[in-house]
Amino acid sequence: MGRVRHSGGRGAVGNLASMADSGRVDDETAARAAALREELRDHNERYFLLDDPIISDAEYDALLRELIDLEAEHPSLVTADSPTQRPGGAPSATFAPVAHVVPMLSLDNAFTAEEVRAWDARISRLVPDRIVFVGEPKLDGLAISLLYEDGRLVRAATRGDGVTGDDVTANVATISSIPKRLRGAAAPRRLEVRGEVFMPLDAFEELNRRQGEAEERLFANPRNAAAGSLRQKDARVTASRALDFFGYQLGVQEGGPTLRSHHEMLSWTQDLGLPVNQHIRSLADIDTVIDFCERMLEQRHGLGYEIDGAVVKVDDLAQRAEMGFTSRAPRWAIAYKFPPEEKTTRLNGIMVSIGRTGRATPFALLEPVFVGGSTVGLATLHNQDEVARKDVRPGDVVIVRKAGDVIPEVVGPVLAKRPKRLRRWTFPANCPACGSPLVRLEGESDHHCVNLECPEQRVQRIVFFAGRGAMDVEGLGEERVRQFVDAGLLRDAGDIYSLTVERLVPLERLAARSAENLVASIEASKTQGLARVLVGLGIRHVGPTAAQALARALGHLDRVEHASVEELTAVDGVGPIIAESVARFFAVAGNRVVLDKLRHAGVDLSAPQRGAAPDVPVVLGGYTFVLTGGLESLTREGAEEAIEARGGKVTSSVSKKTSFVVVGENPGTKLAKAETLGVPILGEAAFVQLLEDGPPEGAA
Repeated sequence: MGRVRHSGGRGAVGNLASMADSGRVDDETAARAAALREELRDHNERYFLLDDPIISDAEYDALLRELIDLEAEHPSLVTADSPTQRPGGAPSATFAPVAHVVPMLSLDNAFTAEEVRAWDARISRLVPDRIVFVGEPKLDGLAISLLYEDGRLVRAATRGDGVTGDDVTANVATISSIPKRLRGAAAPRRLEVRGEVFMPLDAFEELNRRQGEAEERLFANPRNAAAGSLRQKDARVTASRALDFFGYQLGVQEGGPTLRSHHEMLSWTQDLGLPVNQHIRSLADIDTVIDFCERMLEQRHGLGYEIDGAVVKVDDLAQRAEMGFTSRAPRWAIAYKFPPEEKTTRLNGIMVSIGRTGRATPFALLEPVFVGGSTVGLATLHNQDEVARKDVRPGDVVIVRKAGDVIPEVVGPVLAKRPKRLRRWTFPANCPACGSPLVRLEGESDHHCVNLECPEQRVQRIVFFAGRGAMDVEGLGEERVRQFVDAGLLRDAGDIYSLTVERLVPLERLAARSAENLVASIEASKTQGLARVLVGLGIRHVGPTAAQALARALGHLDRVEHASVEELTAVDGVGPIIAESVARFFAVAGNRVVLDKLRHAGVDLSAPQRGAAPDVPVVLGGYTFVLTGGLESLTREGAEEAIEARGGKVTSSVSKKTSFVVVGENPGTKLAKAETLGVPILGEAAFVQLLEDGPPEGAA
């Protein structure tokens, strides 16, 4: 289940817009909300899409709670694409998209026993009868949807953003605990099983042992190892990673018995041959629920796999139906998150790293300590203000915390153990990589090296461009990039495409076969397309979601490069902050030099064409559509393409300007909003007819 996004202990965030603002929204508050949304989107993409988080779960939850509180106090700040309104991250561009017939929602979080009791009080007001619960360990893995038709596995998909995920069928088929065929002669016609793919601890240790022997990057924790293994382009790599699976929920069910409780559902799932966690328990009341959560906390390191909490659900399925859902989570379930683990160790030193944007980040060199399931030797200190606030000094005994996630942090010093006359640490005045001054702008918390020729920035920019989330050049990791930069072969990302076997073979530790493989991977990366190029360029605020929006709307890098801020802002999914950032990036002469190198190398700088086909009548020009729920005859992407091919436009949010809302199975809150605003609603049959005939005369 991995990181479970919190949608607020105060009720459904999606309903906040209907409340009255407690006061006028000042510019500072609006700017803070916008900044939080951008930051949270970036962390979502790093966690769910790139498997490369840079903050702990606890830090993420603090940012999200701040945004939730701002939106609760000022509902006019709520936007349709706010991280409070949807679970997970965007689907990857590497795999084919899958539209979930029933959305894969996230869960609300509780961090204390009191919050669990408050949840119980809320749901008890919704149903008249006694509630029985089910408790289960909250696995720290990857949520997966398995679709069986007539007993045969036909599709496996990640959760993605809850509506659209990635098709990872070939990789999931290598997991031995997932049956390719359901057991029993009377398999249902169609059955969707949802569960968690995870990596057992012994398999994780063995994988890192092999990675170390091969001098490859070590995985930070089992969750990242599982996510990275499942997103391999070569299913043989996934097969070598010893992944496992537990089922915990059903989505679509067509055929089979009528199920009345969660326990019946799990029992039937097991009868069909799917593995179910053996620690799931029936819980008679809320006191038993609290006891179960505490027991899971005590056992968290003794199960053979990582857990980061407990999940509690209402057992009775009829009661669940009465309780219903918020905009992003079921009311009948909650995730109790374990508190961060803490240990003490010696702080041996404080160093500063330089990122691809020049950001200077202090980090702690620690006496290695085992905390949160792994040995920690480094920990983030964020920025100068955090170091000063915590007053940690080299030589201190410090408290280290790890919130079930890859990034540990230093909480503070143990003052009783501080040696006498220990000096405060001062932030360096100059960049440790190039010696240029480190600059801190007024109103910002971070220092930056402003020298664009800084060798460390150059290395990190090239590494990011070649990374899996961007151009995906296999074999071009940080160690190789440093080697090539030192050898004078790389000055920027565009130089990657000038590398040849002849230029690489003379280098140390690079045999002819390795050089050939790397050059072949570089050549293959030329076809990744515009969205991946935009991600790889490292434009601030432009992650995969914004990059895909720009690519879809503008079609070619030349149009993106020369677009005005106004034209960029007009792109659906691109706000003024992103638009300003994109415009600033292309105004820099050095960045345009990189683009020229990409053009000269023949890198594909276009997006797949989506628009009117010669044989399709343009009958929907000027009409705007919103899609909600799953369609039987079309995928989400197919429906969008059909609309756009006929000249129409698809947006993600309903407004008075929306022409039609197309409603499929299990629609979300967009349906209710359309009814409130009086927007015309189309069922699937009417939608298909409209595609054929166009809208009736006089339609809005």
